[in-house]
Amino acid sequence: MTSLFEQNRHYVLGDEELNLIGSVDKLPQWRHKGMGPAFYKLGRKIIYRGSDLNAWAEAQRVEPSKGGQV
Repeated sequence: MTSLFEQNRHYVLGDEELNLIGSVDKLPQWRHKGMGPAFYKLGRKIIYRGSDLNAWAEAQRVEPSKGGQV
């Protein structure tokens, strides 16, 4: 698995790297709907672990089928 995010780093809203997974507006929508990567909510602060972001990104991976059939 290729790591898009640093495994041992914590990311907070506003970190530019989070734009890889969604827009600034999309992340709150996903959290509200119970979708997207795992996160911590400490008071009003949202924190994502790099390892959780990488696991979520890997789960979103699509392997195209051969011959163009789905």
